[in-house]
Amino acid sequence: ATPAKKTYTNNLDGWIKESLDIMAKHGIPGSYEGIHRNIMRESSGNPLAINNWDSNAVAGTPSKGLLQVIDPTFAAYHVAGTSMNSYDPVANITAACNYAADKYGSIDNVNGAY
Repeated sequence: ATPAKKTYTNNLDGWIKESLDIMAKHGIPGSYEGIHRNIMRESSGNPLAINNWDSNAVAGTPSKGLLQVIDPTFAAYHVAGTSMNSYDPVANITAACNYAADKYGSIDNVNGAY
């Protein structure tokens, strides 16, 4: 028999756990605590958060989603198998963690705007 597909709750806890499982398959570092801390600072856990006032927004690429990723960064660091919609919570977390790994070694090393 095929093992049951792992399921995740459709909330912040579930989105982080699903992202961590995808990240593990792709060798992207990060911890639950590091992701959660950055989400709370960036969006307070709102997957539809958008920043319409900062320098990125002025340039026409507002920061979006749980980890406030701009579209060019999302496209560059998108992880295969996740949604192409930058507001999708799992896709947003996973791309942001992939970006943070490239720039800072891990999302866990990010303690302010990135």
